[in-house]
Amino acid sequence: MEARLNVFTSPLAGKLLKHFASAGKVVTDSGLPMTTQELVKIRASQINGCGFCLDMHTKEAAAAGETAQRLHMVAAWREAKVFTEAERAALELTEQGTRLADGTGVSDEVWENAAKHYDEEQLLALVSLIAVINAFNRLNVMTQQPAGDYVVGQFG
Repeated sequence: MEARLNVFTSPLAGKLLKHFASAGKVVTDSGLPMTTQELVKIRASQINGCGFCLDMHTKEAAAAGETAQRLHMVAAWREAKVFTEAERAALELTEQGTRLADGTGVSDEVWENAAKHYDEEQLLALVSLIAVINAFNRLNVMTQQPAGDYVVGQFG
C-alpha cells in the first residue's frame, strides 16, 4: 500500500504532528499508568482500523514488557481474564469515546465505572489520550499510512 500523502516530509504535517505529539507527551507524563495508556492506544487503533498506530503501539508495549497474551487479547478484553478492573474500565471508556458517531456517547455507567478507578486528573488524561489517539488514527487512516515497519523508539 502506498500512502496518499507523505506526512513525514510535509512541512504542514510536521507542524501538526509536533503538536499532536506534544499533547500526547502531556498525557504520558500525567501519572496515568503506562500500561493503561498503551492498551487504550491499541484498542482505539483496532476500532479505527489504523494499522500504522496498531503496529507502533503493540511494538512499544511489547518492548516495555507487555505480554504477548495480553496484547493478543485486547480486542476481546471483555472475555479475557488478563486485564485488571481499572484497565477494563479504561478500555470500555475508550470504546465508547471512540465510537461517538454511533450516537450513544459515553454512558453515565461507563463514566462512573472509570471514575471508581481513576482520579479526576487521571480521567482527564484518559479522555485526552482517547482524543489524541483518535486524531492520529484518523490522520493515518485517511492518508493510508502503511503499517508493519515501525521500529521501537522511531519517533523519540
